[in-house]
Amino acid sequence: MKFYGWVEEVRNIGNLKFIKLHTVDEDLQVIIKKKEVSKGLFDLVDNITRQSAIVIDGEMKTNKEAPGGKEIVPKNIEVLGMSEAVLPLDPSGKTPAEMETRLDWRFLDFRSRKTVAIFKIQNWILRAFREYFTNNGFLEMQPPCIIASASEGGAELFKIPYFEKEAYLAQSPQLYKQMGAISFGKVFCIVPVFRAEKFNKPTHINEIRQMDAEIGFVESEEDAMKALEECFVYVLEQVKKNCKKELEILDRKLEVPKLPLRRITYTETIELLRKEKENIEYGQDFSKSQEQKLGELIGKPFFIKEWPTEIKAFYAMPNPDDPQICRAFDLIYEGLEISSGTQRIHDPDLLIKQIKSKDLNPDDFKFYIDAFRYGSPTHAGWSIGLERFTAKICGLSNIQEATMFPRTRTRLTP
Repeated sequence: MKFYGWVEEVRNIGNLKFIKLHTVDEDLQVIIKKKEVSKGLFDLVDNITRQSAIVIDGEMKTNKEAPGGKEIVPKNIEVLGMSEAVLPLDPSGKTPAEMETRLDWRFLDFRSRKTVAIFKIQNWILRAFREYFTNNGFLEMQPPCIIASASEGGAELFKIPYFEKEAYLAQSPQLYKQMGAISFGKVFCIVPVFRAEKFNKPTHINEIRQMDAEIGFVESEEDAMKALEECFVYVLEQVKKNCKKELEILDRKLEVPKLPLRRITYTETIELLRKEKENIEYGQDFSKSQEQKLGELIGKPFFIKEWPTEIKAFYAMPNPDDPQICRAFDLIYEGLEISSGTQRIHDPDLLIKQIKSKDLNPDDFKFYIDAFRYGSPTHAGWSIGLERFTAKICGLSNIQEATMFPRTRTRLTP
């Protein structure tokens, strides 16, 4: 049988030598007994540097004294790629490295047991997200990442040359998933989006993976909130079920909330924060510290709904009984907003009015507005930030740890 991996450690104890072999799934002990192998193989071990890639032809045997109760007895060891002797960081974690060093040498950091655990969990988040919507009759769509104008208005955009025109990297698949929903009924997508804000915060990156859903023929935003909370719980259940070892490595006890999640209005959250002496005025969005405070006060994951129309995107549907309030919602998990959504405006005249109210030019959105002139149903949707969700599940304080290759204001490589 063959075993593939990287050499994490070599120990020489006289007539015995041990290799700690790091594989993607687990760390394994390799025992080399002088009397049982050739002199060439026994001597070879001393020349193998840490993090060298090797393949071992051998047998797995039970040994109660070995880590995990088993060890590999080799017949042959082949070095596939010898590592340089001085490592820029120690993936074993015995010698801690700064975040910037870990990100500079990300491929080596991927070999640490903690980092492997983070991205196995992220893999299950993506898998469960797709499973939930595929099993519930949604169509997965592929919106463009190059767009002609702002999707949402507020955030700064990355401008790029596009032949004889100017174009932008998409800050959201918003407009396109709406066009999908009004024709396919129920759609979802997982796409990269790009935000050009010049922030340097532990919750901020400039390239994000968004997991989005959009539902046609809704009665209100509650239809989208119901799909969101069901998907949210399904993802947590699948991670808890399939990532026991990874959660243990990260020292996380994952709680799966019961449905339905609590709903609380924007006005109620303002009142809660004011009771805690927080300085916030009606009509302001919440800071990260205020989201954290709300998470502490309420405890379980919850929705904030009935937002002021003025602070939400132009496509948010105003409440017919009170246009100053819109049918928008945020999902707060572990003290952080991980998802935001609304019922969308499907009436083109109202949409033009709201676009103008945000000091945007309706002509820049002609293709989008025209989509609602030909039998558009009511629709609603939302997005989850993959990296934020991963960070909260894994208990990480910096979102860059939950991003394979983060892009920030100061980081463009690797």
